[in-house]
Amino acid sequence: MSSEPESARRRGIYLLPNLLTTAALFAGFYSIVAAVDGSFQRAGAAIFVAMVLDSLDGRVARLTKTSSQFGKEYDSLSDMVSFGLAPAIVVYQWGVARLTEWNVTWGRIGWLVAFLFAVTAALRLARFNSQIATYDKRWFVGLPSPSAAGVVAAFVWLSSKLGIDGLGGLAGAFIVTAVAGALMVSDFRYYSFKEINFGRRIPFTWMLAIPLVFMVISIDPPLVFLLMFGAYALSGPVYWYWRRRRGLPDSVSDAADDGD
Repeated sequence: MSSEPESARRRGIYLLPNLLTTAALFAGFYSIVAAVDGSFQRAGAAIFVAMVLDSLDGRVARLTKTSSQFGKEYDSLSDMVSFGLAPAIVVYQWGVARLTEWNVTWGRIGWLVAFLFAVTAALRLARFNSQIATYDKRWFVGLPSPSAAGVVAAFVWLSSKLGIDGLGGLAGAFIVTAVAGALMVSDFRYYSFKEINFGRRIPFTWMLAIPLVFMVISIDPPLVFLLMFGAYALSGPVYWYWRRRRGLPDSVSDAADDGD
């Protein structure tokens, strides 16, 4: 076999994970555009599309042995758009901006909360990049930015679907965004699921779980996603409280720093 086809093949393999990262970036950008146009259900759904694509690019790179420093840096920048800027702009366009109609001061605080969500996502990614090799990969420290984005996106998606636009809904968006941002930069532990070996053999009947999961999600996607990501977000504080009750140390030095 000649060296030219092999070289072309290798270039194509290296291109694949970065194409997936670009697709995730596009989904995040589309979410912002949809929010600006007032299509909040599409804006929320696009963030989940970005989440799926983001979970694939790293796995494809490892599977094809095409991981690179460029790909890691590009992935972080894509994550900042899809899981930092996009959720902040979506929630601001949907509800936070309208807090001004009720109270000017609360409107300004809401604008600040949306900005702080983007800041905490950036801090989360920066901490991950600087401390990626120093923690136990079984755990995340702080809520991963895709999960935080999932909570905010699902809340806006569901609220838009149900036509919630009163003060209660706006206050809910304010609180959800603030709490999700705070959890990203917290020291709460979150299970990473990285110990699960998806490549091992499983009983054939377990394959029924896959369509079952999709069936449950299809019942009401925004509600199911909100329950799923909301429960995961709460698992960190609950685990911390459980450890405190048992008198276990609160040190996170052996925990993983990020799941982005």
